[in-house]
Amino acid sequence: MTSKQTKLSPFEVNPDVMDNIRAMQNRDCSQVANLHVAAMGDSLWAKLGHRFLTEIYKGLVDSPYFLGFVYEELNLDKSSRIRGFIGGSTNTSKMMSALFKSRWPILAISAAPKLALSPSLCSRLFETGRYSSRSNTEGQNIPGESLFCSFEPELRGLRVSGHINKVLFDDLLARGHKLVKVTTEVDNKGANRQLTSWGFERQEVFRFYGKDMVRYVLDLRSCERVEPISRHPAV
Repeated sequence: MTSKQTKLSPFEVNPDVMDNIRAMQNRDCSQVANLHVAAMGDSLWAKLGHRFLTEIYKGLVDSPYFLGFVYEELNLDKSSRIRGFIGGSTNTSKMMSALFKSRWPILAISAAPKLALSPSLCSRLFETGRYSSRSNTEGQNIPGESLFCSFEPELRGLRVSGHINKVLFDDLLARGHKLVKVTTEVDNKGANRQLTSWGFERQEVFRFYGKDMVRYVLDLRSCERVEPISRHPAV
């Protein structure tokens, strides 16, 4: 670690918010894809289109290495609405390798229209396979990772993202993970600020997809906001 972890106060849980968080399911994938595009529209996967993203998340939901949770609210007509989500992994390298090996035909078909319009995306797609090696912290084995997170802008200030982060981190600690890592863009001020507020320690900066990325690591064992037992029954 680069420095001592910030001393934090325990996370104050709102039961009403926590009751709206549940494990991600196959039926959520289209809405999750929409939220992914809304928050990460410049990312490679978003540029490959909604269908590609939906198929990606369908594959991830079935993966034993994937941890996904959604924040769901009911509409007046009793239909459900996914307003936020988080996706993490117990081993990103194994998860992504198994995902592309098992689903490459449907993923290739889904991405083909966008790749035909923008052939330059092909090289970036191949670079995806090198993410795990580039994002590893030198001298540390940190398989637990938080990968994707997105919420509707109207939920900002309601601490919903904090709750769903807690669900993911609690789950990882309950599974025996001591550390969790997160990678974000250096110029993403909002993400950098939130990670710091949770006690994440900034690690090295590296280049990926032509951007400056920064890695953060959190010691789950000493973080006052993380507990080894999830507060949500659906986890």
